[in-house]
Amino acid sequence: MLRGANKQEIFHDDEDCMTFLETVEKYKIKSEMDVFAWCLMNNHVHLLLKEGNEDISTTMKRIGVSFVWYYNLKYKTTGHLFQDRFKSENVETYMYLLRVIRYIHQNPVKAGIAKTVDEWRWSSCSGYYGQKVSFSRFMLDEDVILRMFSDDVAVAKMKFKEFNEKTNDDECLDDRSTERKRFTDEEARMEIKKILGEVEIAQVKSLPKLKRDIVLRETKEVEGISQRQAARIFGVSPNLVFRA
Repeated sequence: MLRGANKQEIFHDDEDCMTFLETVEKYKIKSEMDVFAWCLMNNHVHLLLKEGNEDISTTMKRIGVSFVWYYNLKYKTTGHLFQDRFKSENVETYMYLLRVIRYIHQNPVKAGIAKTVDEWRWSSCSGYYGQKVSFSRFMLDEDVILRMFSDDVAVAKMKFKEFNEKTNDDECLDDRSTERKRFTDEEARMEIKKILGEVEIAQVKSLPKLKRDIVLRETKEVEGISQRQAARIFGVSPNLVFRA
């Protein structure tokens, strides 16, 4: 699992998500690793990988450095994007392997940002279901997993879907914290007003830079408000919020 430094957003648009997946695929090919599942959330990533011809730490470093280079160039930022080293654990049984895949796919549902597991575009779930995907068909090694359910592909997909959507209390990576549901714009405005006091939201973009940046930084620290959402509410460019 990779997290944004200080829980900052990692992905701001579809291009960011696609670039990250393309980066993973690039190093999947180079390192000959297997990719069994992933889920890209706004400020963190879940990956289920089987080590290839190099240590997984080396592969993850390559992925991180490559994506940070792209991110800093695009958003004209510098410094760390990810929080320290990636967090990981070994998957040592077939049952736990399946549970981790389910945990990863159900992340958006449990976070309240998707109603069903296959509604979230930026996970590997659609590849298992045989649906239209937003990634290269060579990215996902689903055959190994599906054969655990049946040698008949159609039966395997049906049984996997049933398992994947089953209500559960799966906990992985010792990550016991529950993801905060993102605020609606109206809820976000209410939270922002608490920060502003007597200052109106519409006045923020006209504040002196020092005062404006303080407001933007305090807003970014509010769990549930995305940086792009804050930019939209304040009527400023996303880049202004990112750099505050």
